[in-house]
Amino acid sequence: MTKIKKKTVSLVLGSGGARGMAHIGVIRWLLTHGYEIKSISGSSVGALVGGMYAAGKLDEFEAWAASITTLYKLKLFYINWNHEARGDKIMNVLIELFGDYKIEDLPITYTAVASDIRNEKEIWINKGSLFQALRASMAMPLFFTPVVRNGVDLIDGGVLNPVPIAPTFSDHTDLTIAVNLGGPIHHQQHKLAEKPHNGLGIPVNLDAITKHFSPSKKMQQEKGIDWKIYNIAELAIDAMQSTIARQKLAAYPADHIIEISRDACGTLEFERSAEMVKLGYQMADRCLQNV
Repeated sequence: MTKIKKKTVSLVLGSGGARGMAHIGVIRWLLTHGYEIKSISGSSVGALVGGMYAAGKLDEFEAWAASITTLYKLKLFYINWNHEARGDKIMNVLIELFGDYKIEDLPITYTAVASDIRNEKEIWINKGSLFQALRASMAMPLFFTPVVRNGVDLIDGGVLNPVPIAPTFSDHTDLTIAVNLGGPIHHQQHKLAEKPHNGLGIPVNLDAITKHFSPSKKMQQEKGIDWKIYNIAELAIDAMQSTIARQKLAAYPADHIIEISRDACGTLEFERSAEMVKLGYQMADRCLQNV
């Protein structure tokens, strides 16, 4: 009996914060339906999820992400007792949980994309420490400090290329499938209104906690600071990345594009991971079922 050859895939995973848990659902769909992922290129959370899959740690990572509570999220992203560089805390946690790997030792081709913000260039990282690559690719402004690599300041890959298809051009695979987390707004997917929050997935009822880590109202008034700045920044970043993604995908179209609505969840709403994984699986099925 002749064995049916699996279709090989170059998988491009986009940036978009907690919506990136949908990437897990897409990967699950591909594996369940007999595809072989031979290459992954990712920006920001796309690099993170793709790296966890390439390292064989996707199950463990999914379980960890699903266990994130709001208070734990505050500890990882907001409360910086030791004055360490922002972003180092979560990287140290991930390395402790999953170990580190050399990219060149991974069983599939892998590229993490970061942004050289001073020279306005994409930086493709496909050698060296996986988690150093992830730290650079995920250095989201406002949350993570930049990473210095070979004398170059690097920030989040999604700033310049939210859906990095170009690193897959030399792949010899059957299909290139891209996952864009900046898809058109679909309010039927948007459930944030059901759980009041202040823009980044921090419920309003945590104001009593978060106010202790912010300047007083008097200081805010004196300095003229709008403490809704993170809300505005999230909307601005989403709009920027959505626009860039459309341009990139028009210039370098993938064989298939899976789009996740950019209002599916907030940037840091990792407590909704299970919901996003399910959404990714559903959208992959909708897009790829007749391929």
